[in-house]
Amino acid sequence: MAENRGITEADLETMSWMMRATVENPWFGFLGYLLIIVLAILVFNLGFARKLSPLKTVIVYTLLIIGCFVLWFLEFFFSAPMTLVLIISSLVLGAYRFRLHKHRKKEQSNGPS
Repeated sequence: MAENRGITEADLETMSWMMRATVENPWFGFLGYLLIIVLAILVFNLGFARKLSPLKTVIVYTLLIIGCFVLWFLEFFFSAPMTLVLIISSLVLGAYRFRLHKHRKKEQSNGPS
């Protein structure tokens, strides 16, 4: 499929993994961007989100989506492992939140000291 576009095997070898996949299927780059957005929103909500007014929430998420383009750009052109970093971050923050929830539940059941 890449040969039809004038891209040689040598060109493919110099590309990042996401570039190669996008050459084979152009939707892969867009799906990678969407994955980065979903993971960034998950990490934001697990680690940093606070209750905000609806307008502020829209502004924060809009800026987050714009910022995700920078992360996607770094992964696409420079092979930076942004998706992997976001997955690991979400797992670590998820484990932290789970343990915090268990700790608070245990403290609440013991009552105030």
